[in-house]
Amino acid sequence: MKPSLIPVILAGGKGERFWPLSRRHRPKQFLCLDGGDRSLLQATADRLFPMAGGWEHLWVITAELVAAGVREQLPQLPESNLLIEPEGRDTAPAVAWATLKIAQRYGEEALVGFFPADHWIGDQACYEATLQAAADLARREAAIVTLGIRPNAPATGYGYIEQGEPTPTAGDLPVFKVSRFTEKPDATTAQGFIDTGRFSWNSGMFIFRAGVMLAELARYAPQVLEPLRAQGQGAYGQLEKKSIDYALMEKTQLAYVLPADFGWDDLGDWNALERLNPKQGENVVVGQHIGRDTTGAIVYASDPDEVVVTIGLEDVVIVRDRHITLIVPKHRTQEIKTLLKDIQDDNQYDHLL
Repeated sequence: MKPSLIPVILAGGKGERFWPLSRRHRPKQFLCLDGGDRSLLQATADRLFPMAGGWEHLWVITAELVAAGVREQLPQLPESNLLIEPEGRDTAPAVAWATLKIAQRYGEEALVGFFPADHWIGDQACYEATLQAAADLARREAAIVTLGIRPNAPATGYGYIEQGEPTPTAGDLPVFKVSRFTEKPDATTAQGFIDTGRFSWNSGMFIFRAGVMLAELARYAPQVLEPLRAQGQGAYGQLEKKSIDYALMEKTQLAYVLPADFGWDDLGDWNALERLNPKQGENVVVGQHIGRDTTGAIVYASDPDEVVVTIGLEDVVIVRDRHITLIVPKHRTQEIKTLLKDIQDDNQYDHLL
């Protein structure tokens, strides 16, 4: 079956804010955060499979450290469709290298989409319809179409995209030229963005024709593209660490945003479990929990035979995974990433990473 889109799953992230469940060889995309049997990576592949039209057209780009885990989780994925980065250099090299490889196989008219491996999507039918609309636009226009998420709160953990001039619709969905990309704002600025009605959250998902992306990279980021064109993955050691937003999307005149509303969450830290799982009484629990006077807690136990018992706790996250127990107030979960840097500096705890 000919694919309507060639999806590339970006699966090289660490997901450090989900430690201790997320480790070096078991990053966030390998986790089942809803207590089910499909990891975030597997669920992403499931969602994209209909657009790809078969495993032979689905691609994954990942880090060398976790490539074996990708093979284990996606055994049907052809080895030639698994691109392994020797070292992480953020998303610009990943997009450039994968697009070069796809253009070599399918030609520069191939429609390509990039999708993070660790997001949650609520409405599959709406998601597929949105992807099809974006693909149709990219097929007929020289466009790099990014999916914006309609904001429902002044979130400070996301980048924002400002809508510019409206363009002809994609299917029944409105499309706008991108006016600008902005970095993560403070709360006041984020509220101001929402009040204008012109901003979307930056989902990190985008669709384009391979030749359009390569031409724009050649124009705005030749220092990323040309070494990869000449040396392939052997160029990684000389590449600067740079995101695709900074390297290209903030500069190109071909960026379009399609505001989407299919139910989305980037599952940034342990607090996301409150949005992903129903409450058991006053708490969100994955595993076994016995609580007395405990409210607003998030409890996760990876071993189904272990029981977490609490008395008199409020608004905490408790994670039990093998020989590590994490207890942290919900409003301080962002500090887990900083804590891991402290652990890295102490050799006696290296096995905890």
